[in-house]
Amino acid sequence: MRKSGLNMEKLKLNNLPIRYKLIIHFLLISILPSIGLGLLIGWTVDRNVEERTNENTVQLIGKVNAALENEVENLQKITYLISFDPGVQAFLNGSIQDPVQAVKWAAGGEPAEYNIRKFLQGFTTLSSEIAGIMLVNREGDFISNEMYTRPGTLVTDEAWYREAAANKGIFKIIGHPYGRAVMSHVDYKESEVVSAVRAIIDPETQVVQGVVLVDLKLRVIAETARDVTLGKTGYLTVVDGSGEMIYAPQHPIMKTIPEGLFTETSGITSGTVAGRKLQLIYRTSPFTGWTTMGVFPMEESAFGVREITFNVVTFVFIVCMLGMTASFYLAYSISRPIGQLASFMSKAQSGDLTIRYWGSRSDEIGLLGRSFNSMLAQIARLLSLTELQARQKREAELRSLQAHIKPHFLYNTLDTIHWMARSKGAEDIAEVVQSLSKLFRLGLSKGSDLVPLSDELEHMVSYLKIQQVRYSSKLAYSIEVEPQLHELYVLKLLLQPIVENAIYHGIKERRGPGHISIEVVQQEGDLCLTVRDDGAGITAERLSILKERLAAVGRNTGEAAEIEQPLPGSAGSGYGILNVQARIRLTYGEPYGLEIESERGAGTVVTVRHPVVHNTYPDN
Repeated sequence: MRKSGLNMEKLKLNNLPIRYKLIIHFLLISILPSIGLGLLIGWTVDRNVEERTNENTVQLIGKVNAALENEVENLQKITYLISFDPGVQAFLNGSIQDPVQAVKWAAGGEPAEYNIRKFLQGFTTLSSEIAGIMLVNREGDFISNEMYTRPGTLVTDEAWYREAAANKGIFKIIGHPYGRAVMSHVDYKESEVVSAVRAIIDPETQVVQGVVLVDLKLRVIAETARDVTLGKTGYLTVVDGSGEMIYAPQHPIMKTIPEGLFTETSGITSGTVAGRKLQLIYRTSPFTGWTTMGVFPMEESAFGVREITFNVVTFVFIVCMLGMTASFYLAYSISRPIGQLASFMSKAQSGDLTIRYWGSRSDEIGLLGRSFNSMLAQIARLLSLTELQARQKREAELRSLQAHIKPHFLYNTLDTIHWMARSKGAEDIAEVVQSLSKLFRLGLSKGSDLVPLSDELEHMVSYLKIQQVRYSSKLAYSIEVEPQLHELYVLKLLLQPIVENAIYHGIKERRGPGHISIEVVQQEGDLCLTVRDDGAGITAERLSILKERLAAVGRNTGEAAEIEQPLPGSAGSGYGILNVQARIRLTYGEPYGLEIESERGAGTVVTVRHPVVHNTYPDN
């Protein structure tokens, strides 16, 4: 059933006009590839844009992390330099409080604490990003130019101090200094600075001697992250290890970071905030512990893709429109001449053979049109030739009928004469009259065109007997035929014109008695009837013309006129032989017919090639 359904679909497609087939073909080879190419480009661009955007964002985040790490590393180095200073060491171990030792650390007439402040101020002067530095010993005493504590506050009880002491000399960034008792002379807001601490450890006892507190201005981080833009509204934000935002723009999309968002040190994730789907690309710095995260809406990421997709779709649409226009034009230009030619063929099929294809095309359609014209011309010639042959056949049948009518009357008359001669005792006259009567009776043959070979030979015996009476001892004859051939059928009056020519143009012109032999054999599937005489023969010129006329019978449209023309050097036209040739050719066609060979003074041989016919239907 499925195969039958497929065959039906194929049959319906085959029944479509060639114009629609061409349109479908052109659309398939132009529009479908364009649509496929557009889809492939859109998918590739979408994937590549997303990958490139993510890669670029990751690279930018890496650069921001590197810049932040560099700033933090500078802070770390500053804390190391401060901790190695001898005056700072004296302040931490309390020797600066001793009047004797204090004189040692004083320089230029200035107290030791003044020199330490001056030392710390040098760092803030060299690095404008440092908001302030505070040095605290384990008793809670501190030295700083930019920062101070609230009255009644013990610095060693501050959370940042304890956290630094717990880290055992490892540099650590605290983040925004929310809720601490340390103030700044510049009055920085807590959100405008980031604090870093480092405990100074006695290398021998591993006891915490004090803590260095450094405040870093947030603008360093802000300038680093603010210079990076992600799309139109995307931005970078910096988050510390506890999820607190170190830096964010003025109007961030995400004001808080969900817990458990950063499961790894780097990655790409997405989330929905205030109904907006966001894509988050983050990377955690192993040195600072901060996570730099890129935040941008998904619709902005897709905007560029949509723009490219729109351009691709527009291009595909234009290509499709051009392809459809070209398809209709090409289909019309190809199918129109084919349709015209089909119309001409339909008119020719209805019988109008005068129709012709007119066109100057040199392609296959033009070649087909010219072949169509040649075919119609050939059909017209064949119809004309067939009509001529039919007319000639009717004329031959009419002549044969006329020839039959006359022997019919003579047959009755000769039969009466035959019985009168018998009654008077004139046997020789009776025999001649009987032979003549047989001759006409067999010639009439009840109006049939085909007669048995035995009747045709009997007809020839009667004719030769009559001629023997006329020419006395001058004419002799012999007939040889294979017995199994007697029942075959041949055209009537086939041999009589040939034998008559042999007598009147051969034996009669010969000096002395002559002989005519008739031989019938089956050769190469055909029946061959040969009439041979030893008469005067035919001249070469006359023989050549006779052969040309025999060959032209059935081919030349002017053959009827040529048959009537006399042969050179002879009073006759060879009409009888040519008439036999015409009857054979009109009935059976080529290669059947007569062949003549003759030599002057040596006689003539006429061979009749006739098909083997077993019944009276010549078409078989």
